[in-house]
Amino acid sequence: MEDDMPERGKPSPPEIVAFDIIGTVFPLEPLRAAIQTLGLPPAALEGWFATGLRDAFALSATGDFAPLPEVLDGALDQVLAEQGLPAHPQGKARLLDGMKHLPSRPDAKEAFETIARAGMRIMALSNGARSATQGLLRSGGLEDLVNHVVSVDDVRIFKPRREVYDHAARTAGVVASRIALVAVHAWDISGAKAAGFTTAYVAAERPFSPVMRAPDLEAGSLSEAARKLVML
Repeated sequence: MEDDMPERGKPSPPEIVAFDIIGTVFPLEPLRAAIQTLGLPPAALEGWFATGLRDAFALSATGDFAPLPEVLDGALDQVLAEQGLPAHPQGKARLLDGMKHLPSRPDAKEAFETIARAGMRIMALSNGARSATQGLLRSGGLEDLVNHVVSVDDVRIFKPRREVYDHAARTAGVVASRIALVAVHAWDISGAKAAGFTTAYVAAERPFSPVMRAPDLEAGSLSEAARKLVML
């Protein structure tokens, strides 16, 4: 596939809209109670996930790989140890299993349906495993709306490395500029932008980091992002 990095003014309407899954379509908030049962404060939820992402990014930087559940398991041990807390196997298992049963954002189906009605294909593009992603989509009633499920397990490297976005474009059979990524993570938006994707940042929890590559558009919700993308 030819490198596709055109000069950008207003982005073109995408052929495919890729949604980040963990955090974006399926927020982590329902896990807050589970992390507190381990003796951690409520805010440790974000700290634990950030620690896991740090370790995943470090693995990718050195050419190594471990599946996301293993990375998050190790990160949880680190967070617990830093607080002087024991790693209770049952409590840990409950928290990690909860990742497989997260509810989708209330407007996720509306967003997906908006994209589908516009004749665009939908991709799930996740740092999680394919089977876990498919399970979340199925439980959220979104599976039938999704045309492509792309997992980092396919390339054994994590977003935001460019290889993941390139693999997504190859899987869909389009050049990068024909894909738009919707995400709540600035690092994911920045990585996708560097790879040539159109990007839509959902500022549902936090403002966009000024040190990252700026998104093409911002929205306050998934449904608003979808509406903005179909209007390009």
